Amino acid sequence: MDRCEISRVDVVETDAGQAITRFRLRAGACALEVIDAGCAITRLSVPDRSGAQHNVVLGYADLREYLGVRREYFGAVVGRVANRIAHGEFELAGRRHSLARNDGRHHLHGGRIGFDRRSWRVVDIDANEAAAWIVFDRHSDDGEEGYPGALHVCVTYTLTADGELRLEYQATTTATTIVNLTNHTYFNLGGAGRGDVLQHQLQVEADAFCAVDEGLIPTGELRPVEGTPFDFRRSTPIGQRLDAADAQLEHAGGYDHCYVLRPRTPPSAELRAACVLDEPCSGRRLRVWTDRPGVQFYSGNFLDGTAVGSDDARYGRHAGLCLETQAFPDAPHQSGFPSIVHVPGRRYRAVTVWRFEVLP
Repeated sequence: MDRCEISRVDVVETDAGQAITRFRLRAGACALEVIDAGCAITRLSVPDRSGAQHNVVLGYADLREYLGVRREYFGAVVGRVANRIAHGEFELAGRRHSLARNDGRHHLHGGRIGFDRRSWRVVDIDANEAAAWIVFDRHSDDGEEGYPGALHVCVTYTLTADGELRLEYQATTTATTIVNLTNHTYFNLGGAGRGDVLQHQLQVEADAFCAVDEGLIPTGELRPVEGTPFDFRRSTPIGQRLDAADAQLEHAGGYDHCYVLRPRTPPSAELRAACVLDEPCSGRRLRVWTDRPGVQFYSGNFLDGTAVGSDDARYGRHAGLCLETQAFPDAPHQSGFPSIVHVPGRRYRAVTVWRFEVLP
C-alpha cells in the first residue's frame, strides 16, 4: 500500500497582512485541502462511479474570503456555539451573558468574529500507510464574543485510505461555559459548481426534528417527521417536497432544521448512524456517523450567486447542502434539550465521520 501524503500547498496574504496557509492531504483515491483560516475545508476530491475525481465541497476561489466579511461559512469550524441562540443572550450559574446579535435579533455561529473568521495554529501534521492527518488548535479568550471562560480548542482531520474523513473536536475551559462545535461544509456530490443538489437523495436516521419559529429559533417542540415534508426516513430527493405548503419550510425558505437522531445501536457504540446522501448521476454516496444528538440539514436556501467558487462557478440557491452534526440549537433556553454546558476539569469531545462510497 502506498504511503498517504500531506504537504503545504501555498500561502496567501490578506490585505490586513494575515497569512493563510493551505495544506493538501492525500489518502487512497481521495484528496483534501484545508486552511488555517477558520480551520476550513476548502476542497475534497473523491471518485465517481467511473473513477473520475471531482471536488464535492463548496469553497471560495479566493482564500482571502475566508477571513473576510462574507458569511456563507464554507467548510469552516463554527463556534464557540454553532447555530442560533435566541436574542443573543443566555444565563449560566445565575449570571446573564450578552452575545452579538448577528442574525437579526439572534446570535448565530459564534458571533461577528466566530471561530470561522479566526486564524488557527497547526500543531501536528503527519501520514502513514493508512491515513494522513492534521491537527489545528486555537485559544479563545475569556469574554471572546461574550462567552465566559478561556477555551482551548483542538480540531483533528484524518483522511483514511479507505475513503473516510474523521473530524474530531476537543476543548477545555477555565470557567463554566457553553460549547457546541461543528463543521459547516456544503456538499454537492455531483461536483461543486455543477448545478444544484435538488436531485440528491437523502436519508436521515431521525423520527423527529426541532420545530422553529419565524426567526428559526426552536420552539421546544420535537415534531414527528411522519406525514410532513421533513420525513427522510427513506431515501428521498431533496427537491421533491421543498415547495410543499408547510409553515416550517416557509420560515426557512427550505430546509434549515435540526433532526433528532436515533440512539446509538448498540448503546455502547462510539457513533450513531446519521445520514446517507446519494447523487445518482455521479454514483457518489456519503455516509455520516456522529456521536452528536442532532444534525442540522440546510439546503443552501440563502446562497444567491454572489459567492465565487472554484473554476469561477457562482453558487446559486441550493448549489450545496450542509449536514452539520451538533447539539440542538438554542439549548441554553430549552430545558428539554441536551445540555451544552461545559465545565473546567472535563474535556469536551465530539466526533463525526464522513465515508465516501460508490453506489452499487
